[in-house]
This record gives sequence, structure tokens and C-alpha cells, in this order.
Amino acid sequence: MRLTVLGGAAACPNPGQGCAGYVVEAGGEQLVLDCGPDTVAVLRQVVDFRRVSAVIISHLHSDHTLDLVAYRYGLKYAPGAKTRRVPLWMPPSGEAFLSQLAGVFGVGGERDMPFFDEVFEVTEYRPEQTLRIGPFTVSFHETRHFIPAWAMRIVAGGQTLVYGADTGPYPPLARFASNADLLIAEATMPESERATGERAGHLSASQAAQLAVDARARRLLLTHYWAELGAEQLALVAGEVFTGPIQVARPGLTIEL
Repeated sequence: MRLTVLGGAAACPNPGQGCAGYVVEAGGEQLVLDCGPDTVAVLRQVVDFRRVSAVIISHLHSDHTLDLVAYRYGLKYAPGAKTRRVPLWMPPSGEAFLSQLAGVFGVGGERDMPFFDEVFEVTEYRPEQTLRIGPFTVSFHETRHFIPAWAMRIVAGGQTLVYGADTGPYPPLARFASNADLLIAEATMPESERATGERAGHLSASQAAQLAVDARARRLLLTHYWAELGAEQLALVAGEVFTGPIQVARPGLTIEL
């Protein structure tokens, strides 16, 4: 299994880096996890965006969804693009969200035709269900965030990748991520502002590292961070807690599991 980072910025793009987006590959199939602003450009560099096996969205914040609009236009208008509808798995309430988004961006004659459904095969997943997509098995777990959000555990070829999406400290996630070969965890908050308890919706680098320790993960990828915090500094802080390999998300970074 191989992971390629499309973007790892928090809330808005960092200089030269888009928001949440990742490609997971195994057995000749590809999953796209989240589709935040400025990620489709990188997606088009690393895979054929028209033929990915599925897109899966963790939650409905714009930094995880906004490039679905750009993706839609690419699938509709790029030469050779309209060969199939790409499966798009949305979280609960995702279809209503897409309808609202289409109402904003669909202009002129587009208001009278399907906007996303024309190029995506849209389905809402049930978080209690397991998806089987090609060689991948995908399961979900709630996170602690400001709106409903879902972590994903992806298994293929005997390897396990866990994408924590957006979350504050939440002990059940350590069990969900147990023994992951790779844990993708956000490092949004400065250490001086890190929060705990039910009001916490994001992690700091040290909290992401503690999640990796608690989960007994083999490798940690820090993501969803502000450039102002400094990638090297985030890795140093996390390294004081987690002794395994640590990397920080950047566009095009590839990790072979």
C-alpha cells in the first residue's frame, strides 16, 4: 500500500500547499481521501483523476471538500474525462451538502441539470458499515470535532493505514488506530493553545504523537497544520513523545507501507 499526500494545510492553503487530500494505492486501485482546496492540481500529477476507484470524504468542512467543485469541472470538461462516473462516498448529510454547493456554483444552464451527480456516483456511507472497494476495506469511527467527522481505517494486502481526519483528543481513536502501520494525525494547534476535553476539536503535534503512542502505531504522518508553526518544529515536538518514524505532510510526499 502506498500513500501520496495531495495537501496537508489547516483551514486554508499554506504557501505552496493545499488543504486535506491524500491518495492511497494498492493492487492497481486508488482511493482519494478528502478533497480540500488546491488538491486536485496535485491529484492530476500523481494519478489519472478520471479513473480513481473512489473518493471518500471524512466530514463537510470546506478545507476537506471544496475541490470537489474543481474535480467536477475536470470530470465534465477535460478531454476524455466523461468515461465513467467516479464513486463519491459522502458522510451522513453529504448529499444535502452537495445540493447546497451545487446551488452556489451551478450557474446559467447548469442550474437545470445534475451538477455533481452527472460525473460522480454519490452515496452516503453509514459510519457503522464497512466499505469494500477493490483491495481495500474501509471502516469508520467518529472523532471529536466541531461537526460530525469520521476517521478511516483502511486495510489492504495485510497493511493498515488510519486517517484520523479532524479531531481533538479522544481515547476511543487509539483503539480504532491500534497497531496501524501508518497513522495520519493532525497537528493543528500550537502547543501553547492545545486543548483537552469535549470542547477540543483539534490536536497539537504532541497530542498527535501521543495518539500514535497509545495506538502503538509504527509510523506517524503529521498533517493539517499551519505553515507558521514550522514543519521541522512540529516533527521535533512530536519526536519528544513518539519514537517511531515521523514525517510532515507536503504535496507529493509518498510513503510506501
